[in-house]
Amino acid sequence: MPTVHLPSRAFVTVDGPEAEHFLQNLITPDLAAFAAGEAKPGALLTPQGKILFDFLISRTGDGFRLECRTEVADDLAKRLTIYRLRAKVSIAVQEQGLVAVSWGDDSSASQSDSSVRDLRFTEPVWRNYEALPVATADEPAWTALRAESGIAESGADFALSDVFPHDVLYDQNGGVGLKKGCFVGQEVVSRMQHRGTARRRVMIARSDDALPVSGTEITVNGRPIGTLGSSADGAGIAIMRIDRVKDALDAGHDILAGDARMTLTVPAWARYTLPETTAAD
Repeated sequence: MPTVHLPSRAFVTVDGPEAEHFLQNLITPDLAAFAAGEAKPGALLTPQGKILFDFLISRTGDGFRLECRTEVADDLAKRLTIYRLRAKVSIAVQEQGLVAVSWGDDSSASQSDSSVRDLRFTEPVWRNYEALPVATADEPAWTALRAESGIAESGADFALSDVFPHDVLYDQNGGVGLKKGCFVGQEVVSRMQHRGTARRRVMIARSDDALPVSGTEITVNGRPIGTLGSSADGAGIAIMRIDRVKDALDAGHDILAGDARMTLTVPAWARYTLPETTAAD
């Protein structure tokens, strides 16, 4: 059972009798049927519908814990405070977040009162927040798991304010409540959903060559069709223009990240498919 400690994480807590109502009308996931012991992806969007902050959210006593990157925790808390107005909630930052992630056939053995299941993964993955089990692997093992599962995170795989929820599959993994009421950026997200206009999607990149650094353009005949994110053990996260991927596959052209030839596949759990015809630019 691999267990990895993630030191660069922090918590923003939102507590109080109106915490759920406050967040439900602000962030992307639907909290109405959200059970204790679960962590689901979520985001606070810009009014234009792009991801301003991404996080994993889980229930606490009378509120919620938003696990995010340490470097954005203060800004996330400040942005939430702007929206608080007269809501009966308290917002605080815990900068020394303690996070251990465990997975594998016997990962349920790591479950405790302070652990939650990471719902981004189809197989059990547990995030432990207090009683941390001993680390038995390093961060590249966690990166490899994310890459093989098609799970993108900001910083490592995409820049904030640069992608829509559909681009990183939040419409497919519970990260956005498409049937709930209004939230910041909801009109843009709903329009993309109903019109089927999402053209950028996360794909899994694999190569027998060494994959280059995160941020490297993925090209076909010198034309960019996507961007490589983090990678490990020959697999990486790629955010791709799926219409251009389809064109490249149909034509049998090489898909390159730097000098590395790669193959691209849709994550097994995702429900989108490559377009039948080329979408208009």
